[in-house]
Amino acid sequence: MALAVYNVASLIPEARQLKLPYLAFVLVVLQVVPLTWRRRWPVLVFIAVGIPRSLYDQLGIGFAPLPLGPAIAYYTIMDRCSTKVRVVTSVLLIAGVIEGQTTPGHNEPYDFFIAALQLAVAGTLGILSRTRRSYLQAVETRAEQAESERERQVALASAEERTRIARELHDVVAHHVSLMAVQSEAAAALLPGRPAEAGQAVDIIGQTAREALTELRRLLGVLRGPADVNGRAATSPAPSIGELGEVLGQVRQAGIAVNLRVEGSPSKLPPGVDLAAYRIVQEALTNTVKHSGAGEAAVIVSYEPGYVTVSVTDTGNAAAALTPGSQAGRGRAGSSNGGGARPAASGGFGLAGIAERVASCGGSLTVGPGDAGGFAVTARLPAP
Repeated sequence: MALAVYNVASLIPEARQLKLPYLAFVLVVLQVVPLTWRRRWPVLVFIAVGIPRSLYDQLGIGFAPLPLGPAIAYYTIMDRCSTKVRVVTSVLLIAGVIEGQTTPGHNEPYDFFIAALQLAVAGTLGILSRTRRSYLQAVETRAEQAESERERQVALASAEERTRIARELHDVVAHHVSLMAVQSEAAAALLPGRPAEAGQAVDIIGQTAREALTELRRLLGVLRGPADVNGRAATSPAPSIGELGEVLGQVRQAGIAVNLRVEGSPSKLPPGVDLAAYRIVQEALTNTVKHSGAGEAAVIVSYEPGYVTVSVTDTGNAAAALTPGSQAGRGRAGSSNGGGARPAASGGFGLAGIAERVASCGGSLTVGPGDAGGFAVTARLPAP
């Protein structure tokens, strides 16, 4: 509307000198009215604007206002249309400008350069607008992709952390609860004829429960984060493979004779590997207590350059030791490059948890009947 008013106002001072003045006013208005739909149909609007402009020149009406309507339409094409359409339109526009400047009333050389300059500026601005919009779209796309990737990484980290916490809780709770279950059964069997021995079993149950609570408090302390004023978590250190005495003592109290043998020269292990080795031995012994019915077990910790190997064997029933939900069978459950171990899972998490720990360290795992009978769990972990 404003541009139409400008075109009409620019003709009023020259109205008496115009040929066909009323038609001139109509044509300059028609040059701008279609611009309302220029973003929706840029090519059609450019044609609709160009026709009255060309007709104005062909009729030789005389003074003509600046071609702002065609310039805006051309700007829209350069901003919105494909490369092919822009090239074709530019060629046709140049031809139209040249043809228009050859009509009567355009006898000044600078008329052509002014018209060409106006349209060149409009086209350049359209290209700049198109480039800027493409750049902003690319930035938004990259930002959305980065946000999606960040959310994916957060979800993965959260899932891994939940798995780690569940594994730690299972190892702590299953081990201690299994020992308490064995001792409670022993106490029930000893009563009422042997109350003194039954009392010892009950004492062991209480001691094991307190140890389980201590372990749970340690885990909960880690989950809650730093608790003291200096920003250090008030929790006990994570258990180490060099501190198996307590676990072995608990298993012995459950009635299983377990021996420990260390091969090679013990060395300091990375914290993750150290904790994984400890938990593997603890869970394997828990499996022995709960399922195998073994009377003896052996733990071997072997140190070699770049690796530590832990092995737990017992004299029990190998088929029973493969608990429901963990039927792994004898074979490789992991690989030296950290391949995932996938025991089939339908209810139990013991051997599955061991396999996950081995895979997280990039080690290898073998589970199944031992060479001398019973059941064996052997994990070889990299220890750079």
